Amino acid sequence: MCGRFVITSAPEALRRLFGYIDQPNFPPRYNVAPTQPVPVVINKQGDRHFHLMRWGLIPAWVKDPRGFALLINARAETVADKPAFKNAIRRRRCLIPADGYYEWSQSDARKRAYFIHARDDRPFGFAAIAETWIGPDGEELDTAAIITAAAGADLGVLHPRVPVTIAPDNFERWLDCSNDDVERALPLLTAPAAGEFAWHEVSSRVNSVANDDGQLVLPLTAEEAAAEQAKSAKRGVPRKAAAAASHDDGQGSLF
Repeated sequence: MCGRFVITSAPEALRRLFGYIDQPNFPPRYNVAPTQPVPVVINKQGDRHFHLMRWGLIPAWVKDPRGFALLINARAETVADKPAFKNAIRRRRCLIPADGYYEWSQSDARKRAYFIHARDDRPFGFAAIAETWIGPDGEELDTAAIITAAAGADLGVLHPRVPVTIAPDNFERWLDCSNDDVERALPLLTAPAAGEFAWHEVSSRVNSVANDDGQLVLPLTAEEAAAEQAKSAKRGVPRKAAAAASHDDGQGSLF
């Protein structure tokens, strides 16, 4: 699952990597959360473009998004079949640039936060899908979801799901929706190879979306780890909360 991510590379570096023709300028983000605007690269009439979209896909057929589930992730195994995603995967495949993401793992009676990044520290592109929701008054809202796959043996120690990343050599193949054929794209929806990503524990400050600074991605020091362990022991972890932490949700399983 992917519920928070980081985008810190310089705008021009991302423009060169993803090849979009626009020249956006944006600040680094260290704690991007669902419902916030996220950068999206999409192919339009043969050219790649940069857009900002709401993280949390709303299918076009939804009448009132206020009563609709927040679809931040879509499962690779069912994305081509689920009504919420099957049109988007055929016609509106896109990429979300990132420099890393966070995952939480239950350990020692507390949830630990980890920052996961490419081992070579280069930016990468999440496989994503997009939809434009049109409201009753004609208002338009561009939305997107990140596709996830079953984790491999290495990242699986943190969480059973991982976001799918698309290699630069496959950007064009993933983004090309001109023939309305998804069969060439679906084989790209696999977990990263073992060793492709590295990770380290970070401060629980990342739990709050209000925190968005470079300290969030730094490795947790021994002193900080001891302080968080003491805080967790003092507070205690309710049994229900611990059980919920191990449940993989938020990926459109109702659809």
